[in-house]
Amino acid sequence: MEFILIIIGFILLIKAADYFVDASTTIAKIFKVSEIVIGATIVSIGTTLPETMVSATSAFKGHGDIAYGNALGSIICNTALISALSLVFSPGKVESKTLKIPVIFFFLSFAMYAIFAFIFGGFSRIAGFILFSIFILYVIAIIRNNKLKNSEQIEKIPEQVEKNIDDVLEGRNVKDNKTNDIIKSIMTIIISAIVIAFASNLLVDNGTAIARKFHIPESVIGITMIALGTSLPELSTAITSLVKGHSNLSIGNIIGANFFNVVVVSAIAAIVGPFKIPTSKMIGNVNASFIIDLPVASIVMVILCIPSIMNGRTKRWQGILLLTIYALFLIYQFKS
Repeated sequence: MEFILIIIGFILLIKAADYFVDASTTIAKIFKVSEIVIGATIVSIGTTLPETMVSATSAFKGHGDIAYGNALGSIICNTALISALSLVFSPGKVESKTLKIPVIFFFLSFAMYAIFAFIFGGFSRIAGFILFSIFILYVIAIIRNNKLKNSEQIEKIPEQVEKNIDDVLEGRNVKDNKTNDIIKSIMTIIISAIVIAFASNLLVDNGTAIARKFHIPESVIGITMIALGTSLPELSTAITSLVKGHSNLSIGNIIGANFFNVVVVSAIAAIVGPFKIPTSKMIGNVNASFIIDLPVASIVMVILCIPSIMNGRTKRWQGILLLTIYALFLIYQFKS
């Protein structure tokens, strides 16, 4: 039964992600918003719903190891597995200017996240509110940046103005059509996000049940099995985006999802149920998370983001290197 439910979860997840990407790109075209912006906001919120629910529930029930491991493990999985596969099979151009804001905010929030982990050894409600405030600043920055970009483009599209005038003269109700498309797309995004969350829970619950039969510790389950399970929406969205030719949407989604794992997933988990950094794995007298998990999460994001911004495109070598790091990371988790 557990394996059957996992298969059902996969089918629902893939189909919901397909609708999610279509609706998101429709909104991007209507409002003339960059695909990276849509990927780093709307799509990322939808695909991080499973992480948010799993981490919040785990923290509330006193399973801090799972809450911590899920958020951090998802960042590593999203970057070193999901985006890596995209880079290996479909490297290409990226909008480096648009990418800068999500990247800056990720490293700013991750630095704050690391400070709470290293200095305070955990996440209090105050830490949760501080992280969530960074998310609010991010949304404001994204909206302002997009408005500036649109205002710069107004003078460049006189032909579009003429077309709109022609549409009005011909009696076409363009405004009503756009409104209907927006409402339809928003409803599709909401329903798809709910299905994605439900399907992910099927995968997580049944995958975890199978893992526990092999007596795998909670900290390892959180940073591997659950992190992979809750990152499946990002994987489905990435694959669907690449198939449909929206590679910028894919990389925007990954970076946005990683940022949300820090400032939304971890923040809400801390607010609902403050938790400590797991101490089940040590290297000498030092918490293994400080030597392995946190550094790996930051390193893989540097490999993904910095060359992409500098070159204005992604390269296949980035994907190969990231996959190698992820394989070594998994070997360490299950061997140690």
